[in-house]
Amino acid sequence: EHHSNIVPWQLVASRTGARLRYIEMDEQGRLILDYLPELLTDRTRMVAVSHISNALGTVNPIREIVDQAKQVGALVLVDGAQAVPHRRVDVQELGCDFYAFSGHKMCGPTGSGGLWARRSLLESMPPYQGGGEMIRMVERDMSTWAEIPHKFEAGTPNIAGAIALGAAADFLDEVGFDAIAEHERELLSYALERLDDMGGINVYGPTDLDERSGVISFTMGDAHPHDISTILDSRGIAIRAGHHCAQLVMQHFGISATARASFYLYNSTDDVDRLIEGLASVKEIFGPA
Repeated sequence: EHHSNIVPWQLVASRTGARLRYIEMDEQGRLILDYLPELLTDRTRMVAVSHISNALGTVNPIREIVDQAKQVGALVLVDGAQAVPHRRVDVQELGCDFYAFSGHKMCGPTGSGGLWARRSLLESMPPYQGGGEMIRMVERDMSTWAEIPHKFEAGTPNIAGAIALGAAADFLDEVGFDAIAEHERELLSYALERLDDMGGINVYGPTDLDERSGVISFTMGDAHPHDISTILDSRGIAIRAGHHCAQLVMQHFGISATARASFYLYNSTDDVDRLIEGLASVKEIFGPA
């Protein structure tokens, strides 16, 4: 999980006394769903899970998780930040109760995002902060709230960000989410093949393309991911290096960081070829893995 789907729950647990429980991953970074029944009890209130791992690209089986959670009456929140920009998402098909996503990963501005939730849940929930525009009536001793979603939108919202996010969503819809997903799959397949041919690259995440998205996390022998990133940057190649806000994932694999290449609608096989050329330079500098 991304820290954004861990730290908030830790804060909630510290305030309420709730207990956090984690499901383990296998050697490919896939959730071991066989463990889920023993984690879910009639005391389970919420199951929070990423749709797609930003660190590994693992695509989690959301519907299966939702079905098991519903058997004990638990709500399900899905972190869709890594999924919404890259594939078609149908919350009704997934069956979840909450689905959150980030704007800047889908060609939108930073500081923007969205939350889908079941109407019945939003209507029953109190506002999390107070201010203007979210009220129906204010009196001396109490206030009543506006209809959803307004009761959750106190004060002046990020109007420019919302407009820009809407434009980004329209653009991606015009390109076509199915087309984006297929393009990324082709790039992912090509890149994994080139990396395998190159040798000396340790790729993390599922080997089955149906279980991963367009993210490749890797290490190269004794070369630190930050050094890999710096060398590639000097050649005009942009990747990420570090723990990717997923330190528990890194700990699972016994490492502190990875180099991460990720693909989107604007990338091509030429970019993959340049990445391979850059990694060849890394090998020359650090020697074979």
